[in-house]
Amino acid sequence: MALIEIKNVTKRYHKGDETITPLDAVSLNIQQGEFLSLMGASGTGKSTLLNLIASIDKPDSGSIVIDGIDITRLSRTNLANWRAANLGYIFQTHNLVPVLTAFENIELPLMLLPLSRNERRRRIEVALKAVDLLDRVDHYPRQMSGGQEQRVGIARAIVAHPKVVVADEPTGDLDPDTSDQILGLLKRLNEQLNVTLLMVTHDANAAQIAHKQFRLDHGKLVQTGGDAFEPTIISDAEESVG
Repeated sequence: MALIEIKNVTKRYHKGDETITPLDAVSLNIQQGEFLSLMGASGTGKSTLLNLIASIDKPDSGSIVIDGIDITRLSRTNLANWRAANLGYIFQTHNLVPVLTAFENIELPLMLLPLSRNERRRRIEVALKAVDLLDRVDHYPRQMSGGQEQRVGIARAIVAHPKVVVADEPTGDLDPDTSDQILGLLKRLNEQLNVTLLMVTHDANAAQIAHKQFRLDHGKLVQTGGDAFEPTIISDAEESVG
């Protein structure tokens, strides 16, 4: 069974007398450890689909089942708890809190989970090591480059060991060299930590690093590239990236 099962999902928005349907009966299965990229023109529903999977929004019809749980049927409270334990989000603009250090920014998702201080510290150190930022633990966002800030954002997204990580234009604000570094990091996290990734991007070259590539066009999802994917079984003990 797929980790994520999206079945006939439709989402509409109303703008005056006009009805906009960015997603029209979209269906998609994503396996554990799979890396998918999603392209499409602005306004085609890429971020809408990402936000539905992230449980930030709900579809008008259809279902989204993640690891056996239909998140479209959860109450607001249960949805918030599910999101904290199962979902990591990588933003285009980092969304770091300026007055918090890298350590403290990464710790934020863990504050919502029933973890001891020692366990929080251990997970943060593992996440910092995974993104090669152990030497920036006490630095504030203003003391870091854009690429380092994005690495903190990625560490924050993976620190709670989520089942799914979604990335909305993770290289959109970065220069080409830094973009390549971030894409390489995402690929490494996917391969070595078995992180399931769905990435929205405008960059065709960036999209190619994913196992499968999709495009949204007039509310429909079309696969444009990629091969059959075989899930990899990785033990919980494999928590660090070399």
